Amino acid sequence: MKILVTDGNSLPCLAITRSLSKAGHKVITGYQKKSCLAAYSKHTSAHCIYPDPVTQSATFIDFLLDYIEYNKIDALFPVTDITTIPISKHKAQFEEHCKIPFGNFDTVDKAANKVDIIKLAESIDIDTPSSIIINNYDELDCTKINLGFPLVIKPARSRILTENGWVFTTVTYANDEADLKNKLKQFQSEIFPVLLQERITGPALGIFMCFDKDKLVAAFSHKRIREKPPSGGVSVLRESVALDPLAYEFSEKLLSAIQWQGVAMVEFKIDLRDQRPKLMEINGRFWGSLQLSIDSGVNFPLLLANMLENKPTQFINDYKLGVKTRWLWGDIDALLIRMIKNRKALQLPPNSDSKLLYLIKFLKIREKDLYYEVLKWNDIKPWLFESYQWLRHWFK
Repeated sequence: MKILVTDGNSLPCLAITRSLSKAGHKVITGYQKKSCLAAYSKHTSAHCIYPDPVTQSATFIDFLLDYIEYNKIDALFPVTDITTIPISKHKAQFEEHCKIPFGNFDTVDKAANKVDIIKLAESIDIDTPSSIIINNYDELDCTKINLGFPLVIKPARSRILTENGWVFTTVTYANDEADLKNKLKQFQSEIFPVLLQERITGPALGIFMCFDKDKLVAAFSHKRIREKPPSGGVSVLRESVALDPLAYEFSEKLLSAIQWQGVAMVEFKIDLRDQRPKLMEINGRFWGSLQLSIDSGVNFPLLLANMLENKPTQFINDYKLGVKTRWLWGDIDALLIRMIKNRKALQLPPNSDSKLLYLIKFLKIREKDLYYEVLKWNDIKPWLFESYQWLRHWFK
């Protein structure tokens, strides 16, 4: 198949490109610039420059529709929220010319709404952190909040499309009532509703699944070892682990409830108080650590391509355990943050590693079953480009 993969400067786009090309597919990458991570890969057969989906969402859709029709693209793989959400909104138009490995807009949109997902999870007996929903700043009544501090401030959506373009949000923490009021007061009205949640202390756990219509066809799990920032964020070093039975049950139950189609990540934290997984969110798209599942033996991009070609699929949940994938420049960023800032500034839990121990673990650059995400000696150009971008950013 001839497959167009969007978001060419993202890690999952590079992983998808390498995976599908090795399987014999012709992969075209797309991004709003000529230079990007996946465009430098030897596995990219062509690269298209499309309008910026952040600032020109409608123009971006029109361009893709024309490009796909003119170039006879067989399948379109959107990668990030910024491209997946608008493409799914126009799925019927795209499917006049190509195939898309995701469900309809309503399902994709529901998965992206953390408030809706928490409500649904609670209604079907899935463990969640204690939560309070705030629909606007005026609803805030600190006397009714019994979640303890620090508490988590989690906007309903990570990306919000408004009349003036996309609004980007992040998960933050409030140390006390004054801090909570100050942070919520700064939120634009579009960011609400907002979840206030108790902070769960424990390791993060990801369950990754693929559904073909109403059938689960693959499952994989990893744990995060290091993140950027160290207090919690993007994983920079992660390891394949056995599927946690309860987290697996919760994930299948939740994704089945919304009739999910394609790949998704369900994120949990293992609560140290009772050792049970507590639901954090659903990422209804490809995830940043996609390369780890491929390294471990669960090739989600190829599985999706096979599904689109109506090839028979067998359930996959058997993969190599203990495989680690490291995003080197992200890991270096995390190290610098940890060395520069103190434990209090980063809001690290009491049991986190000291700076010295963190550094010692970071310096372990070679071990059995350790792979590097971007750095591949047989496809070195993406890493050279990434290194140039990293050095340019820091020196600037």
